Amino acid sequence: MGCRVRTAKSDLLRLVVIEGSIVLDPHGRLPGRGASLHPDLACLELAERRRAFSRAFRLSGPLDISALRQWFEAEQDGS
Repeated sequence: MGCRVRTAKSDLLRLVVIEGSIVLDPHGRLPGRGASLHPDLACLELAERRRAFSRAFRLSGPLDISALRQWFEAEQDGS
């Protein structure tokens, strides 16, 4: 969704929208329309700049990505 590079599904993170917030779906079992993203902060920022979240989830209006951003930053600091 962010960088638009094709890769194996297992290498991507599945995201879903729950109550206006984008959350991780690590097991792929949460209901709703899902979108995939590389587990890379640069890919998240690119998706934000391109406004790809609204299109991917087919929703209008702003979506909260603060929890998602915190997860990406924590993963980047831990690596």
